[in-house]
Amino acid sequence: MAPKNLQIATVGGGCFWCTEAVFQEVKGIESVVSGYSGGSVPGHPTYREICSGLTGHAEVVQITFDATVISYEDILVIFMTTHDPTTLNRQGADRGTQYRSVIFYHNTDQKKSAEIVIKELSPYYDHNIVTEVTEASTFYEAEKEHQDFYKNNPDYGYCNVVIDPKLAKLRNLHADKLKDA
Repeated sequence: MAPKNLQIATVGGGCFWCTEAVFQEVKGIESVVSGYSGGSVPGHPTYREICSGLTGHAEVVQITFDATVISYEDILVIFMTTHDPTTLNRQGADRGTQYRSVIFYHNTDQKKSAEIVIKELSPYYDHNIVTEVTEASTFYEAEKEHQDFYKNNPDYGYCNVVIDPKLAKLRNLHADKLKDA
């Protein structure tokens, strides 16, 4: 068995419940943790504070992945194609800076990869990609009830209306990258 090469990716593309559910389906993903990053208010923010839009944090997921199974670039392509990276501070009905499209890079290689992926995907969109590429800052884990939300609440209305279509898109576009492939 080959040794693992575990790395971290941190991305935000609207509600973290959606992004978490997408990446939990992908081969090579060791863990996905919902949380908050990118804000300016000191201390561990709460969901209620994040939802106010006043802390500057984005809802994000921190992904631990095995780079011997899936590349950082593939993670970014999946991320960019399972949410709308062309809407500023919005995904569907979710509006506010906490729902912005953002890639928090952890090193210069990740920054370069993010810039390349965005440039390569740009021609496939009718509008400009507005995804921020920003140096990673402190990651705050979200409250327990936000972890594994889709797995724990598959019949919840938001899951049916918003997450199920994202998972269908994932299966359609990236079937070869899924755990059950």
